[in-house]
Amino acid sequence: MKNTWKLGALFLACATIPGWAAGKVYTLFSPDKQIKVEVTTGNKDLTYSVSFGDTPILQDSRIGLEADGKEFSSERASKKEREINQEIVSPFYRFSSFQDVANEMDLKLKGGWGVQFRAYDDGIAYRLYTNTKDSLTIQGETAEFNFAGDFTAYLPYTTNEKKPEAMAYQNTYTVSKLSEARKQLVFLPATVDCGVAKVTLMESDLEAYPGMFVEPEGNALKGFFAKYPKTTTIHPGRCQMMVTSTEDYIARTAGKRNYPWRVLAITDNDREMPVNNLVYALASPNRIGDYSWVKPGKVAWEWWNASNLKGVPFSTGLNMDTYKYYIDFAAENGLEYIVMDEGWYNPKSGDMLTPVPEINLPELVKYAQSQKVDIVLWTVFNVLDEQLEEACKKYSEMGIKGFKVDFLDRDDQTAVEMAYRIAEKAAQYHLLLDYHGIYKPTGMNRTYPNIINYESVFGMEEVKWTDPKKDMPLYDVTFPFIRMMCGYVDYTPGAMRNATKRDFKPMYYRPMSMGTRCHQIATYIVLDSPFTMLCDAPTNYKAEPECLDFIASLPTEVEDTRILDGKLGEYIVTARLNSGNWYVGGLTNWDARDLTIDFSFLGEGEHYTATIFRDGINADKQAEDYATETIEVNRTTRLPIHLASGGGFAIKLLKK
Repeated sequence: MKNTWKLGALFLACATIPGWAAGKVYTLFSPDKQIKVEVTTGNKDLTYSVSFGDTPILQDSRIGLEADGKEFSSERASKKEREINQEIVSPFYRFSSFQDVANEMDLKLKGGWGVQFRAYDDGIAYRLYTNTKDSLTIQGETAEFNFAGDFTAYLPYTTNEKKPEAMAYQNTYTVSKLSEARKQLVFLPATVDCGVAKVTLMESDLEAYPGMFVEPEGNALKGFFAKYPKTTTIHPGRCQMMVTSTEDYIARTAGKRNYPWRVLAITDNDREMPVNNLVYALASPNRIGDYSWVKPGKVAWEWWNASNLKGVPFSTGLNMDTYKYYIDFAAENGLEYIVMDEGWYNPKSGDMLTPVPEINLPELVKYAQSQKVDIVLWTVFNVLDEQLEEACKKYSEMGIKGFKVDFLDRDDQTAVEMAYRIAEKAAQYHLLLDYHGIYKPTGMNRTYPNIINYESVFGMEEVKWTDPKKDMPLYDVTFPFIRMMCGYVDYTPGAMRNATKRDFKPMYYRPMSMGTRCHQIATYIVLDSPFTMLCDAPTNYKAEPECLDFIASLPTEVEDTRILDGKLGEYIVTARLNSGNWYVGGLTNWDARDLTIDFSFLGEGEHYTATIFRDGINADKQAEDYATETIEVNRTTRLPIHLASGGGFAIKLLKK
């Protein structure tokens, strides 16, 4: 007989009374005692409240799970608690390793279910679990975030009003009071400024379960989950699978399992936000074993610039001459990869095993290998999934190094299962993955280190067609504090055509960026991106050899990341360490500003040669204007630097 119940809203605390208890208030503290969680049990619904210092942030928020239509009481519970203090090795991440320190409590309830909570110095997290023999049908999950005031929220709304769960997870942030937020689905992560601290909602270890959206309601954000697909159709353009009808439940799942972590990062200093590690720390550990074959790198890429080369003796497009040119460009500049994007196979065919006649793929792979360049192939999620074993076997044997997988555009349970299935099979064949057109990162790159980038970001592709009112410099100093908190960003930077706010206009075949040349160069340092594009045309880079050489010299794998300065929505200054050398990058919104770079993070007695790219004196009128200089620095150096409107700077510090 099936176990059927509804998990009431639960939350753990450091109660000291052993055994079974009911009608209790439990209190859980972070290790530094700054964050406090109070949980009330014994009613139909469990509720939790969160305080930062003495200031309430969340209050009376319910959590729960409805399984097979039945409710469950939370009046009796047994409790375990432990301290967590472990080092997590984190390949290709913003740190090579970091300490995971938290207080954890496990509340086991009668009937084969329970909940775990963790409190960190920089946030809290909880997850439900079930322990029954039978499979379960989950009708819904209750996840409330009832804020203690009408705070300011940074919300990325879904871009599909008719089918809000189906979209590319790409939008800028709407900033408003919670009470003034429109009632529309918001994808994660989303941030609420509570005054004393900012709370960012995320999730981790999302597996065999739908991802969470939230919807504004008064001063609250309430969880929403896509229903389980009932019927699907194939869109003829790219053979992309789309959901046409759904069941009346959100998941069908094993009875014995853990559910995703609901993560609330809590930060009272904006500089802590881009380096918050909760999503990575809470994800399942590495499942692929040895990952020494996974190689990060920079990529020559033809899609953004539409293969729009100039001064070449061949007709450009999806042909051998064009791709050999990109391979040669990559080889000449020490770039590890090229991506062959949409068109190398006919997307309308749904058959990625058959390249178009213009492409002799085995010959191209051999040519790339002779130049010490690797190739990654674009495809559509469900197209790869339908030919998964055969495609992985064929292309790994041919010498292809991985896939850029695109157009999932949903996060229902079957979509999430597809992402895991592809990651597992690709790893078996030593193929890396760049997940494009996908939901936000949920730590899967810890579980499968062969996933070396994610999109779910309003990236450079948008400037090809977006309304100029979509403020990219503002977004560029907002999403590193919010979206990047949960993982990599495949932002695809590197534009060599740059425009002021006054001069920008969208262009498909000769796109330009909003902001200055140095703003573009700085993104290679500011953004977490171990597999990162050079988005512009090789011939445009060749016309700018000084910029090209600098970009090509920047590492994609780092050992340490520090946010030296910054404020959400205004500016950011990031430093990264690789092999004893430091790299510092800064971005501003459309506001020009003057900063002083403090090098006190450098070691005592260490001296560096600093190569500096800064906005030129006329960058406010001509966005491509920049200046360079080389100076000697040490930990006592303080460097004044001016950022033009939409500007930036980049510094390479080579240890002497």
